[in-house]
Amino acid sequence: MARLGKRQPADTRGEPALKRALTTPLLYFFILGDVLGAGVYVLVGQVAADAGGAVWVPLAVALLLAMLTAASYAELATKYPRAGGASHYATRAFGPFAGFVAGFCMLAAGIVSVAALARGFGGDYLSAFVTLPVGLVAVLFLALLALVNARGIKESTRANVVATVVEVGGLLVIVVLGGWLLLRGDGDVARLGQLGTPEKGAAAAVLSGSVLAYYSFVGFETSVNVAEETRDPRRSYPRALFGALATAGAVYVLVGVAASVAVPTDRLAESSGPLLEVVEAAGGVPTRLFSAIALVAVANGALLTGIMSSRLAYGMARDGLLPAALTKVLPGRRTPWAAIAATTLLSMLLALTGSVATLASTLVLLLLVVFLIVNTAVLVLRRDPGETDGTAGHFRAPTVLPVLGAVSCVVLATQIEAAVWLRGLLVVAVGIVLAALAAVRGSAGGADRGADRDTDPGTDRAGRG
Repeated sequence: MARLGKRQPADTRGEPALKRALTTPLLYFFILGDVLGAGVYVLVGQVAADAGGAVWVPLAVALLLAMLTAASYAELATKYPRAGGASHYATRAFGPFAGFVAGFCMLAAGIVSVAALARGFGGDYLSAFVTLPVGLVAVLFLALLALVNARGIKESTRANVVATVVEVGGLLVIVVLGGWLLLRGDGDVARLGQLGTPEKGAAAAVLSGSVLAYYSFVGFETSVNVAEETRDPRRSYPRALFGALATAGAVYVLVGVAASVAVPTDRLAESSGPLLEVVEAAGGVPTRLFSAIALVAVANGALLTGIMSSRLAYGMARDGLLPAALTKVLPGRRTPWAAIAATTLLSMLLALTGSVATLASTLVLLLLVVFLIVNTAVLVLRRDPGETDGTAGHFRAPTVLPVLGAVSCVVLATQIEAAVWLRGLLVVAVGIVLAALAAVRGSAGGADRGADRDTDPGTDRAGRG
C-alpha cells in the first residue's frame, strides 16, 4: 500500500496511460445506462408488498441514500482516477486484506444479481409468450448468456447499446401510460399516500421497501473504473455521476407513481411482471410488445453484470487471489471461458435456490458491506493528497455525507431478513477465508524471496560492494 502523504505516479508499472476520451455528456450517458435498467422492471411489485401503495416513497428514499455513497465515490474517483474501484480504495485505506474482501463482495454481488435477473426473466413477462418452469428458464437463460459472453466483448457491448435504448423507452412508456390513466380519471390517486402494511408501520415499511428499491440504483459504483479515461475527471465525474443518478431517480419515482395509480397494491405485489400490470390497466399498448421490451431489459442487465463478474473473477485469479484455473481463455476469442463458466454455474445454483426478492436483498447486503468500506475509506484517506497531476485538486465531499453514507449502510442492513443475512454472511465468510489464504501465500512468497537473496552468493557480493 502506498505511504500516506506521498504522491504516486499515474502508472507505477511504467505502462502508457489510458486515453482520456470520455467527455462529461458521454460519461453521463454511460452511468445512466448502467443505473437505468432491469431492477425496476422486476422489483416494483416487491417494493409494494413491503411498503404499501406509495411505491414512489421507497424509491425516492433509496435515491437519497445512494447519493450519499455516490459522494464518497466521487471524491475517491477524482482523487485516484484509475480502474480498481472499491478494492483499490480499501487497499489504500486499510490494506490488501480489506481490498480483497471489498473486491470479493463486488464479485459475489454480481453473481447474485445475475441470478435474480434470471429468475425475473422467467416470470410474468415471459408468460405473455409461453409458460415454463421458472427454474428451467433461468438455467437455459444463463447458459445462453454465457455463450454470448464467451463469444466476445465487442458483440456484447454492441447489443447493450440497442438494449439500453429499448429498456429506457419501456420505462418512459409506463410514465406516459400512468399520466393517461390520470387524465381519463381511471387511476386511484389515494394509493400514492398509503404507506405501511398490516405487519409494518409506515417508517418500518419505508425502510424495508428502500432495501429492495436500492437495488434499482446499483451500477453507479462500477463507473469509477472509467475515471482514468475521462477528460478532466475532477469536474466531469461528479457532474456526470450526480446528474445520472438524479435522472434515474426521477424516472423511477415517476414509474412508481404510475404503478401505484394504475394498479391495486395487492395485485401489484403478487406480480413478477409488475409493469405489465400497468400496461394492461391502461390499454393502448400490446402486452406482448411491452413484455418483449421488459425481457430485453432484463437480459441486457444480466449480460452486462455477467461480463463484469467474469472479468473480475479472471482478474482476481490472474493476481493470484482466486484459483489459477479461472485464467483460462478461449484460443480464438480470447475470452475468459473458465471464469464465465464458474460465475454462470454459481448464478444457476442461486437462481434455483432463492426468490427474486431474496436474491435482490442478498445483493444489496453485499453492496452495503462494500459501500460501508468506501464511506469509511474516504475519511481515512483525507490525509493522502491523492494522485492528481498537480494542476487541480479533486472533488471533496462535505464530511457529513460519508458519515451519513456509512450510517445509512448500517440502517439498511438492519432491515434485511435473517435468512438473507445467513446467505450474505456465508459469502462474506468465504471472502475472509480466501483473503487470509492470499495474505499467507503473499507472506510466504516474500519470505522465500528474502531467503533467496540472503543465500545467493552473487547477491551477497553485490551487497557488500
